[in-house]
Amino acid sequence: MLSNQECPPVTEDKSEEVLQQIHSLRKEDETLYNILAVDVWALAKTMDEFQPGFWSEFMKNREQSLRRFMSEIVHAKPVDVRRPPFLR
Repeated sequence: MLSNQECPPVTEDKSEEVLQQIHSLRKEDETLYNILAVDVWALAKTMDEFQPGFWSEFMKNREQSLRRFMSEIVHAKPVDVRRPPFLR
């Protein structure tokens, strides 16, 4: 482990560089998210052309799955008695 004497000091240039890298990663993440959204839309549109009603069935199944997932998460969440009842 490095002691305080061995660690290089953090300069303003370094912190600015880190902030730029974080900003770049956020933009890349947003771009990837948008690409995935377009891919899903294109897939659903194509499937809806081959099988009419596909999108509505997909959304119904998605809603049911999401409700089931949220129910499982709520039941598996440990209860913290120090928190108010409406936040448990």
